[in-house]
Amino acid sequence: MSSLQEIPSADGHLSAYVVRPDGPVRGGLVLIHEVWGLVAHTRDVAERFAREGYVVVAPDLLADQGITEASTEGLGEVLLGPDDEARNQAQPRLRKIFAPLQDPEFGRLTTRRVQACFEHLYADADVAGRVGITGFCFGGTYSFSLAVHEPRLLASVPFYGHADFSPEELAGITAPVLAFYGQDDDGLITELPGLETAMAEAGVDFTAKVYPGAGHAFFNDSNRFAYRPEAADDAWSRTLEFLARHVA
Repeated sequence: MSSLQEIPSADGHLSAYVVRPDGPVRGGLVLIHEVWGLVAHTRDVAERFAREGYVVVAPDLLADQGITEASTEGLGEVLLGPDDEARNQAQPRLRKIFAPLQDPEFGRLTTRRVQACFEHLYADADVAGRVGITGFCFGGTYSFSLAVHEPRLLASVPFYGHADFSPEELAGITAPVLAFYGQDDDGLITELPGLETAMAEAGVDFTAKVYPGAGHAFFNDSNRFAYRPEAADDAWSRTLEFLARHVA
């Protein structure tokens, strides 16, 4: 059963796509979308998790920044596709769309909103405090962020997200973290050895899985240039096993 709901937060109500399983509830899952907003692909992934027994809250964190399904349609394929001219032509539009995200206050606001989604699930009687988080790109970054800020979180599964935190912040992570990357996602792969070292020094249960022949957004089956079926299927299986072990 799916519906659009308003999640209460300190910054006002937040629209979210909420899906409940038809059968028994195994736990709750915050699902954070890519930087393109709460699009059909994210809603589809939420429904997949619900079929596995999770109550899923997928908030729309970017609509009030002007980033919507309509405003970003097709940009993911342009950005990751083979047409250099189309990508260059799209750059001014991309810069304009994403400019609000550079404001530090936006980061603080989004962190509070993700925490509000966690609180909503944590208080759900069927979920019974069993809450994890996963997300993609922008959502992967905030999956790391919730792990830093929320000691009650039971599991974090970031897909190709950034984790730009101090050693002291990383030391606050109590949930196990399973992070996925594509080998061709150069920026994140360059950062990964340092992150692995920092996580180990902080005592975090951190596992990184890197897929050869895959790049950014390899899980997104709505992006014909990014999607890598074998990597996506393997990551899905590993995610379900990880959530079953730590959340369900």
